Amino acid sequence: MVARRGAPTLTDMMSHRHAAGPEGSTGGRRRLSRYTFQASVGLGVVGLLAGLLFSTSASLADSSGGERQPDNMRDWVRAESERLKETNADVLALREEVAELLEDQRDPAQVDESITFAAGATAVTGPGVTVSLWDAPTPGRLPEWASLDDLVVHQQDLEGVMNALWAGGAEAMMVQGHRVTTTSSVRCVGNVLLIDGATYSPPYEIAAIGDVEALQAGLMDSRSVQTYLQYVEALNLGWEVRTDDALDMPADDSNLSMDYARVPG
Repeated sequence: MVARRGAPTLTDMMSHRHAAGPEGSTGGRRRLSRYTFQASVGLGVVGLLAGLLFSTSASLADSSGGERQPDNMRDWVRAESERLKETNADVLALREEVAELLEDQRDPAQVDESITFAAGATAVTGPGVTVSLWDAPTPGRLPEWASLDDLVVHQQDLEGVMNALWAGGAEAMMVQGHRVTTTSSVRCVGNVLLIDGATYSPPYEIAAIGDVEALQAGLMDSRSVQTYLQYVEALNLGWEVRTDDALDMPADDSNLSMDYARVPG
């Protein structure tokens, strides 16, 4: 009689599994190899994307010159204003140097005073008026027809006053202390005024030399000025006209040379 063999123990089963593993586990090795290959490809793609990201960031940093750029318009205007101040200082120094060189070569007999006066190249003094404009205070409640944009002085308001003074016979004019010439640039950027590269905040002052009564009449006859005065009455925009017996206006120190202008005809 043959004795029954006992049931295999856990140790026997594990030994048999490990022993058979190398020969019967080809499918497992294939799955492991496939997973390893896929993981390698995935890591390679991630590395490639990271490299592109780093190279793009480096390119952006190089293009900005290593300086942080402002995140809003107000900071941008402030940064550009500082840069313009530095540039204007350099330009002013060069203009003074050029003026000295021209002065050495100038023949006083050939200077036409009427031309230099019209170009703003000479200082002038005379009676005139000064017009001041400034933004309105923010009310507790706006009229239904008004908006916040109606509470600030715009470029068109300044141009309306300037044109009215010219129409009233102004012989010379200044805006914020800048002599107005044919090459002057007066623009509004947001809520600040840009004049020949310099920025100013309200109040804005426009001074004109000429017959005082004629200048005042020119202001009152202007349709643009009358429209502005309606907003002065309704929204409390700033408006003031002062007369002066002797306004002093310096000569314009900018370069009057032009690259494209020519005498017509």
